[in-house]
Amino acid sequence: MAYEQIAYEVSEGIATITLNRPEKMNAFTGVMMTELIDALDKANKDDAVRAIIFTGAGKAFCAGADLSQGAKTFDYDNRDDRPEKQGASGADGKIDWSNPAIRDGGGMVTLKIFESLKPVIGAINGAAVGIGVTMQLPMDIRIASENARFGFVFARRGIVPEACSSYFLPRIVGISTAAEWCFTGRVFGAQEAKERGLVTHLVKGEDLIPTARALAKEIAENTAPVSIALTRQMLWRMLGADHPMEAHKVDSKGVFARGRQEDAKEGVMSFLEKRQPVYPNKVSTDLPEYFPWWTERTYS
Repeated sequence: MAYEQIAYEVSEGIATITLNRPEKMNAFTGVMMTELIDALDKANKDDAVRAIIFTGAGKAFCAGADLSQGAKTFDYDNRDDRPEKQGASGADGKIDWSNPAIRDGGGMVTLKIFESLKPVIGAINGAAVGIGVTMQLPMDIRIASENARFGFVFARRGIVPEACSSYFLPRIVGISTAAEWCFTGRVFGAQEAKERGLVTHLVKGEDLIPTARALAKEIAENTAPVSIALTRQMLWRMLGADHPMEAHKVDSKGVFARGRQEDAKEGVMSFLEKRQPVYPNKVSTDLPEYFPWWTERTYS
């Protein structure tokens, strides 16, 4: 599909997804949601893509939801531009809470990022509030420019955190910091974000994309893509495990399965021969038969 509100580019094994409404500070819309999901699907299926970078065009990363609908912004039943969100209320006026029509669009994006088989790096170039910050949470590494600002402003807009952030945020920064940021709804600077673990790297604005690309290239040029796909899902999904035995089971399957494939042989021999590895296995065709090891969740 042709994109209107994002830009998508692949270069040197890196897919760069740019939120591209600079005149609106890249405010999030239903169109942007659909385009982001499509771009993530595209990157996931493309063996030439070894890592994904998210960033924003202009001065902002994403200023949150587009508020042009005014008081109806979050009242999907009464908006004329969200027909896909209507129909959750029956003829009797009762809401069917299991109806996908009430699903949060930001959550659909973050779930797609969570499911990615490619590493995802956030290059946060400016203001990132509301969905602009919650969409970052399932990204694996977040790099911010010094002038970036963040805000979980939902309570100040009369709503609640979205985009699965009640799952991701406490796991990243701890429950106390998550509570403070969400309860106050205040906007805070990049230094605080770094100190509390929301971002891993803080750089000057002009160094943001070069730093993100250098990290992505290190992954793309030195690691086996199938191993990265498995490792990414192992790390994220084990956050919810109730015992280390669950990790041991998955680790054991992974080491056994990978040891039988050509990548493992290439990894050892390239090391012994002191040369750059060339891994033959592909994410599109060579994930081991035990993958996925989890039962997919549905909205119900």
